[in-house]
Amino acid sequence: MRCEKCRSEVPDDEIYVKAGRSLCEDCYIEVMSVPRTCDVGAVSAARASRSLTGHKKGDEGLTPKQRTYYEFVKEKGTVLREELVRYMMSCYPDMTMEEGEGIFATLRHLELVKGHREGTGKDFKVYIDIWS
Repeated sequence: MRCEKCRSEVPDDEIYVKAGRSLCEDCYIEVMSVPRTCDVGAVSAARASRSLTGHKKGDEGLTPKQRTYYEFVKEKGTVLREELVRYMMSCYPDMTMEEGEGIFATLRHLELVKGHREGTGKDFKVYIDIWS
């Protein structure tokens, strides 16, 4: 059988089905472990973790990808999500959308960035801003 996400060949007994899609184990884990951006517990845990490790402000303690993401938003002030995605993929060509969403969720939990929508219905745009 073939994984519908990564297209790799997988033995039938190693296929997982999620939302009607046949997935390999790696893709299934990725789909099931998507971070939620609005998670009060994660925000509290992130604050406590930063405090315990001595990382009090800004990009202290971030991974290189998280720092790149944060610094780009900080430089721009407000950035259209699509522009941010293009920038991150130019810096890290192997980066997936899921990884980008995970970085946003982490930085949101750390109260470093936030998102907002402008527009209504199907004609809305998503912007990423520095947490103020």
